[in-house]
Amino acid sequence: MKKIQSGLLFVALGLVAGAVDAQEPTRVRGTIAAVDGNVLSVSSGGGKNTAIQLTEKTVVIFTQPIAIGDIKPGDFLGVTSAKGADGTLTAFEIRRFPKPSNPGHRPFQGRDDQTMTNATVGAMVQSASGRELTMTYEGGSQKILVSEKAAISTLVPGNRSQLLPGAPVNLTARAGDGGTLTAISIQVGPPK
Repeated sequence: MKKIQSGLLFVALGLVAGAVDAQEPTRVRGTIAAVDGNVLSVSSGGGKNTAIQLTEKTVVIFTQPIAIGDIKPGDFLGVTSAKGADGTLTAFEIRRFPKPSNPGHRPFQGRDDQTMTNATVGAMVQSASGRELTMTYEGGSQKILVSEKAAISTLVPGNRSQLLPGAPVNLTARAGDGGTLTAISIQVGPPK
């Protein structure tokens, strides 16, 4: 059953990637403020809520919390890190993906002080300042410290019942006529 679910998630992520490539997507990150039928209200901070339409084709992916010990060499991760003044990267969010997706290392959301590393775990060691991941991708590698406060999860197939007020979301949507946003895919975590 686990292989079937992983296979379905693999296909869903592939379809989402294809749909995203065909259209100019909009990324929305925040917290679900409310759910009203087929409309999510997402708070991205600053008192502003964004209405997001749901359809039967909207893919829901759940970010199931896991422990750092569940991560093994060879796993493919998406790691969002804060970049210190000395260049040290410290992870604040780690997501294990079922397959490689957009490998590499780049600024996160255009910021100089945050990075996104999508790569394979080459090694994980205990260092004086916590655990340290060595992430490898074609053409490079990064050493990233993992703090005790880092959010760590794995992506599994989700469903609409997990779209609850207070749940963090990271979604991709397309703009329709009149600027209405319709969700293509939603990564949702447990409410906080």
